Amino acid sequence: MDLERMLFTIPAEAHKKEVIIETLKKHPEVKFVSLVGVDIGGHDTDEKIPVDLFIKDMDKFFRQGVQTDGSSVVLPKIAALNNAKVDIIPDLGVNWFVDYNFLYTSDDTNLPVGTLRIPSYLYHNDTAEVGSRVILRKTVETFTRTMMELLEKHPYALADVDIESFDEIEEIVLTGATELEFWVKTPEDKADREQLSTSQELKEQYWQRTRGPVRTALEKTLLVLDRYGFGVEMGHKEVGGIKAKLGNSGRYDHIMEQLEIDWRFSNLLQCADNELHIRYVIKDIFRAHGLDVTFMAKPIEGVAGNGEHTHIGVAVKKKDGSMVNLFAPKDMKNEFMTAVGFGAMMGILKNYEIVNPFIASSNDALNRLKPGFEAPVCIVTSLGHSAANPSRNRTVLVALVRDEKNPLSTRFELRSPNPKSNTYLVLATAYLAMLDGIKAVLESEKKAKELEGILSKEHDEESFYLETERAYRSEEDVYIAYTQEERDKYFGKPPETVWENIAAFDRYPEKLKILQVDDIMDERTLDSYREAIVAQWAMELHNRIIPNTMDLVRQCKKCHQDNDCADLDLVSWAKIQDLRVYLGQDKIGKLSLLTRIKYALDEGDYQLASDLQKEMQEKVDALVNTYINYKKNLL
Repeated sequence: MDLERMLFTIPAEAHKKEVIIETLKKHPEVKFVSLVGVDIGGHDTDEKIPVDLFIKDMDKFFRQGVQTDGSSVVLPKIAALNNAKVDIIPDLGVNWFVDYNFLYTSDDTNLPVGTLRIPSYLYHNDTAEVGSRVILRKTVETFTRTMMELLEKHPYALADVDIESFDEIEEIVLTGATELEFWVKTPEDKADREQLSTSQELKEQYWQRTRGPVRTALEKTLLVLDRYGFGVEMGHKEVGGIKAKLGNSGRYDHIMEQLEIDWRFSNLLQCADNELHIRYVIKDIFRAHGLDVTFMAKPIEGVAGNGEHTHIGVAVKKKDGSMVNLFAPKDMKNEFMTAVGFGAMMGILKNYEIVNPFIASSNDALNRLKPGFEAPVCIVTSLGHSAANPSRNRTVLVALVRDEKNPLSTRFELRSPNPKSNTYLVLATAYLAMLDGIKAVLESEKKAKELEGILSKEHDEESFYLETERAYRSEEDVYIAYTQEERDKYFGKPPETVWENIAAFDRYPEKLKILQVDDIMDERTLDSYREAIVAQWAMELHNRIIPNTMDLVRQCKKCHQDNDCADLDLVSWAKIQDLRVYLGQDKIGKLSLLTRIKYALDEGDYQLASDLQKEMQEKVDALVNTYINYKKNLL
């Protein structure tokens, strides 16, 4: 690749017809154009429009976009089969990226063939904007307008920061960034869970030096991402993985490592667009080096999963051009946050039950959120042991990140998202939750010191905004400082299945209203999202998880001879066989657990299916652990 000759980005300020035509003609390696809409499920569209046709009909594409239909995108209850007209209309206000096929070099340019990907909005029946990008755009519009109104009505909050008067404010600026973790391996290699778990406990891979094709692919990825202008900050090994082996051929094989790449923050819509494109670049470059990449939240059971910690912040741009962080107090040594910051934190924590369905929306996502893997398991925050000595608690849901020397870096780190989370909806719902808390705090005109005490309240202590029966702050390691029962009591019982998570829409109707302000998510949109997520959960459980579980049951075979084994082996095998039969073998008058789950799904009894899925998970864990110990004891 000759990076100097390749086009990577057409920035928002260059979206004039003449400039676009001139740019594309200078870069004949860009052969196609694709309009990228993002549906309610987070899936993005892709099509190949020859670049010459795009140039010829550019005005038409900008005005009318590309037409698709409801069967091509996930918009249930919106784009039905009998009402399926959907158009993909380009967004001229964000950066456009060129997506390169690193496995196909064009003869005329000797460069990889490129496709200009243009982030776009989805329109249903010519008038209704639908999908994930418009939800985030509307959120930004509502948040910034409401924030300006609140600060004008309640200027006391400006005393926390370096703003003397509301008249100094030009605009509210919302920023976001994600940290992308992913597993890399050589194709067909199977995970040795015990080796991976041991290496993780010993921290043998964390921030270690990369080697071989992983190093090459990582370095190329960072160089290419930098060309896009993403502001790459670093790439490094994460906690998961084992050492690769150097084979007789002189090449590394048996590669199984976890990596992370971080880049600079941006405005919210650009942040989500950037993250979507970065995933494609990573996959394409690593695959070009013979490596598989997975962004699954929990690709290997019993080992660290892939997180995508999401950083969120609110700032003011003053009329003199300077920036002021609305979370960072003037006195960083003695204050954790401003009143605005405390309100934002309270909003996320109080309303998280209806944010969570947009973050952990799959079986895979919930599998990651288990104790012991630096993934959050309950609704709790940490501010630090003192304002003068910031600390990072990696066991909480949302943490305050602050640096006394750099107040502009003060932000929240939401630790529950994963690379498969829909970043557009993660950001939208998190900011709407924050706005609810900020509004409550500023209208009460409470000050930062009082709010710190309220956020740190005990279980069963009343509050003007937070719920009485809950606690919200802990500086402890919540995995070991509390039992499961205590965590559930103090911080709320987390959902164990997708059905339990999405059922929060019904359990918390008052909280759900914060997503409906200004019709950002109307009833039809929420119903569409619910149906999409439930259908995905039911289909995956029925057609993938249950068959895979049955394969696991069959793999747990008897490995001993009855006349040549220890008495413990006989006892262990009896337990294993009982579990195998209970899980997977139907009898006359008695159906197996897996069959009962399928029947419940077929009949639409999702609550029963959810309850049985939890039982299945318990039985499978017992089967796997018993079988591992059984095989270890055999001579």
